[in-house]
Amino acid sequence: MVRLKCTVQYDGTLFYGFQIQSDKRTIQGEIEKVLQKMHKGEKIRIVGSGRTDAGVHAKGQVIHFDSSYHLSEASWKKALNTQLPNDIYIEQVESVEGDFHARFDVVAKEYHYLVLNREAQDVFKRNYMLHVSYPLDVDKMKEGCRYLEGTHDFTTFSSPRTTVTGSKVRTIYHASCEKNGDEIEFIFRGSGFLYNMVRIMVGVLLEIGRGKREPEDIPLLFEKKDRRYAGKTVNPQGLYMCKVKYE
Repeated sequence: MVRLKCTVQYDGTLFYGFQIQSDKRTIQGEIEKVLQKMHKGEKIRIVGSGRTDAGVHAKGQVIHFDSSYHLSEASWKKALNTQLPNDIYIEQVESVEGDFHARFDVVAKEYHYLVLNREAQDVFKRNYMLHVSYPLDVDKMKEGCRYLEGTHDFTTFSSPRTTVTGSKVRTIYHASCEKNGDEIEFIFRGSGFLYNMVRIMVGVLLEIGRGKREPEDIPLLFEKKDRRYAGKTVNPQGLYMCKVKYE
């Protein structure tokens, strides 16, 4: 038996998220369908570094699975990509130790969130960016990012539907906001992220950019430990899982 680690890209537009659902199209479902076909009907379960919601994209999702087949890494990549739908792509395959775990061995993740900031919508970007038509103060949002960095209790920035029952303390190593033309990119790198955490943080930063909040409000939101104080969860379409780091 060998354990394979794969780096996966996907366009989340036509998926109901990563996790398998019996009656819906999901990333896990499509990959496992191909693996089952390759293994002559044997069910092969994949494990992801984390789940992404419907509409969320990935440039660097990581999965692992076990197989009795001993193929070269290049052959695995070719065999999978030949059979997967064109909105999923296996970027890299590597053999790993049998105790490697795509989820539990993660030491950091990086998410990006893209915003189209102009009056007119762009129909070709609607599935890949959040359209914000009103002006935004990027300097204020950058200041807000600095307050998000560090180790904090992110209860206020987490959906109450989270399955996490323990501590909501997480460390954000890097939070930034950069504008290039009419596009704004938020980048968050941290030890881990709670359910909807990135989308809620972006929602708060956009309120700061609009003048509805001040950057100094963020420490007060941490203290509240109550999701109701953080406002809107922004749409999933602008969110990308970009990198997963392991030791």
